[in-house]
Amino acid sequence: MIPVIVTVSFLVLFAIVMVAVSVGYRFLETQRKKQVEGMLHVVSGDPSERTESIVLEPVAEDPLESFFRKTGEIEQLRKFIQQAGLTWSPTRLVTSTFIAAIAGALLGWFLRPLGFVALSILAGTLAFGSFPYMYVRVKRRKRLAEIEAQLPEALDFLARSMRAGHAFSISLEMLGQESPDPLGQEFRVLFNEQNLGAPVDVALGNFSDRIPLLDIRMFVSSVLLQRQTGGNLSEILIRLAYVIRERFKLKGQVKAASAHGRMTAMILSILPVFMMLALPIVAPGYLSGMAKDPDGKWMIAGAVVAQLFGYYIMRRIVDIKV
Repeated sequence: MIPVIVTVSFLVLFAIVMVAVSVGYRFLETQRKKQVEGMLHVVSGDPSERTESIVLEPVAEDPLESFFRKTGEIEQLRKFIQQAGLTWSPTRLVTSTFIAAIAGALLGWFLRPLGFVALSILAGTLAFGSFPYMYVRVKRRKRLAEIEAQLPEALDFLARSMRAGHAFSISLEMLGQESPDPLGQEFRVLFNEQNLGAPVDVALGNFSDRIPLLDIRMFVSSVLLQRQTGGNLSEILIRLAYVIRERFKLKGQVKAASAHGRMTAMILSILPVFMMLALPIVAPGYLSGMAKDPDGKWMIAGAVVAQLFGYYIMRRIVDIKV
């Protein structure tokens, strides 16, 4: 009788989750039918006008985006998604987070892995609700790492093009056409903004905002400083590419030196989880008594919190900024 109840409960839970996902993605499909905003923004230098699109906006506006725009977070969220190279809208990210959080809360209520119902629901909500954000964050980190790796070669190409007699704007156009994505895409946006009439300093400022990397800020600062004071820009770019490559070497040395600490943090974090999953198989009744005991539930909850806190501290120790 008990297996039948468990099976029926799981099927009902699965149906609720699938209905929620279906409704959410149906709502997102209506949003995709809106006209796509232009990749470029014609700007005049006023920060308040940087978000004006050259494409006419539809009259109907998403109420969720309207709410976030009032709170001032919509542009930060949109910029965060764009830096990941995704075509999602802020509404899609928020909706996906909400649906995943509901699914996590239902699973936490059904499975109760931490003993306490409220604590299990909270843990499931936070764990599953963070999946869409973590996915975007991982994609963003990977894309920025690719851009950072491609930048030295791009600066060398730009310097060689200018040494051959091409103007800076023409060199940017050639760089955008020849460089692989994702860096080539960003340079194409930079050239097109400048070609459509945006001042060079504004276009470079937008370029730096889209790619929040130290090397990009160094490149933008070098170009703007050269335009104000003069000098050989191609020589500056070659030296900047050399500095970036040396930073890569130093980062590699630091990563190799901290590999032992990162591996230790990973093993110490995975081992308790592995033991918790293996003990019910090796000794079926070993943990059941602790889960049923009121004090045992608090001990399990405290162990989970301490494990997360310990992993955070170990990651902070081995996270050396270069």
